[in-house]
Amino acid sequence: MLKVAIVVLLLATLISLFSGLVFLVKDEGRSSRVVTALFIRVTLTALTVLLIGWGFWSGQLRPGFGP
Repeated sequence: MLKVAIVVLLLATLISLFSGLVFLVKDEGRSSRVVTALFIRVTLTALTVLLIGWGFWSGQLRPGFGP
């Protein structure tokens, strides 16, 4: 369940990244939508890092590959 949440957060971060790119090209930097997309992306990334840290601390995640 934790791994699914991490993947969902990473996908949401990528979506926010590309939406910011679209806003930057479409608005040519004249609106605040790029700043909002950046804020969302930073927040999602911080949540992902915290979730990964909590997963290692709680023992749900382990370093390396495998089951």
